[in-house]
Amino acid sequence: MLDIKLLRSQPDLVRRAVENRGGRHLSALEEVFAIDGDLRELRGALEPLQARRNAAADVIGKLKREKKDATTLLKEMEGLKTRLKELEQRDKAVSEKLDEALLGLPNLPDASVPIGKSPADNKVIRELGTKRAFPFPPKDHQALGEGLGILDFARATKLSGARFALYAGAGARLVRALTQFMLDLHTREHGYREVWPPLLVNRATMTGTGQLPKFAEELYACKDDDLFLIPTAEVPLTNLYRDDVLSEADLPRAFCAYTPCFRREAGSYGKDTRGLIRNHQFDKVELVRFCRPEDSLAELETLTGHAEEVLKRLEIPYRVLALCAGDLGFSSAKTYDLEVWAPGENQWREISSCSTFTDFQARRINIRLKKPDGSRAYPHTLNGSGLAVGRTLAAVLENYQEADGAVRVPAVLKAHMGTDRLTPEKNF
Repeated sequence: MLDIKLLRSQPDLVRRAVENRGGRHLSALEEVFAIDGDLRELRGALEPLQARRNAAADVIGKLKREKKDATTLLKEMEGLKTRLKELEQRDKAVSEKLDEALLGLPNLPDASVPIGKSPADNKVIRELGTKRAFPFPPKDHQALGEGLGILDFARATKLSGARFALYAGAGARLVRALTQFMLDLHTREHGYREVWPPLLVNRATMTGTGQLPKFAEELYACKDDDLFLIPTAEVPLTNLYRDDVLSEADLPRAFCAYTPCFRREAGSYGKDTRGLIRNHQFDKVELVRFCRPEDSLAELETLTGHAEEVLKRLEIPYRVLALCAGDLGFSSAKTYDLEVWAPGENQWREISSCSTFTDFQARRINIRLKKPDGSRAYPHTLNGSGLAVGRTLAAVLENYQEADGAVRVPAVLKAHMGTDRLTPEKNF
């Protein structure tokens, strides 16, 4: 949530920032300005009356203590009481309307974010690893997985419908190996504390990280209980400190979690329907950090480096992109995307997004920060995938494939897998 003081003091700066995001929220911003104008006008009428009531209450109290007549002042207060009640009820209603409208505004891009309108304007920061030269036409991960008997999309469709995956045999073991490798790396070397959170969360939790009300159509909802299946572990992890006060001396704090994730993928009909790229259920290792405001951008570099380390150790070619303002997520102030090379499709594929949300989520969640001088502020929150397990599995299959359809196992996974090569196995 944006700071209403910023909107009041620098409206033109906020307008330009929203325009840089593509202008989709300009009408919502103008609505916020209009509601806030109504609220400030209302309070201009209300506050003098409240001050008069408080002053009169002191005088009445003094008159009564001195056993003097307060009848005239009491009659005046009776009339004032009716007017105050009306204005205070209106103030409450308009304040709630303003809070609701503020929830619909996106975060403002950091000054270092490239200006642009679409993914075509994203900036490549670095590219690491060497794309393998194949002496044969490389297959995509779906063809490889089905050929090995370790991925079965037909049976997944029979069980659940389109955009679900079933892993079997070495495929299931590879999911487990990748997950274990990522969690061990982040907890043992990068300093994250592992959490196993609930997969169903309440409305306040979803609202806190920005999924509600903006992305309600993307969520799987249990309407009878007003609970939602998480679209990412970012949601419960970031809400760990909702309504809490953190000490600046205890920051940064870092948490990771492996969870299944659930997304309806509304609006993506016909896009990336093949394989593991855009499924309704997928697995992910998520990284979340809480830090001091002045450390936010440095923490983003740290977080991104932790996600990159997974790809470095798997020896998979990847690149890092700085997203332009028009391609930023709703809550993000700055985002780096990690993309892996997919030789079977001859293109780059996103495998992680690492973002700082500045104080946008902390304000929604009401996480406060106690500074050494006793003053209060809001901490900054960050998160990134470390990594998406299914997409990482797809990248392993495609980059380590051999001419006969077998797949070599990356060195860092051999101990987890108990083999150095995946060969066809009997399917169901």
